Amino acid sequence: MYAVVRTGGKQYRVEPGTSFRVEKLDGAVGDNVELPEVLLVGEQDSATIGTPLVDGAKVKGTITAQARGPKITIFKMKRRKGYRRKMGHRQSYTEILVDAIEA
Repeated sequence: MYAVVRTGGKQYRVEPGTSFRVEKLDGAVGDNVELPEVLLVGEQDSATIGTPLVDGAKVKGTITAQARGPKITIFKMKRRKGYRRKMGHRQSYTEILVDAIEA
């Protein structure tokens, strides 16, 4: 069984027993989390598509990590003008282990 969930403005295809990274959610490592915005629930050969959400469906999981991704360097420059700007950014994320899909 698999599902497509929406969180943080993005969509993810998830299955029980797998883990995935989403935009930072509130909670500590070990807390249970529930993702109620399920767009699609599928089996081997059939799928239930929501309009826009599947009624009564939710994905339950456990937070396994609250961390930050790799550093991205942003560099701006205009040639011959002496303009240079260098900045860095690290995006925070939450890693979730999917326990069950309820449909």
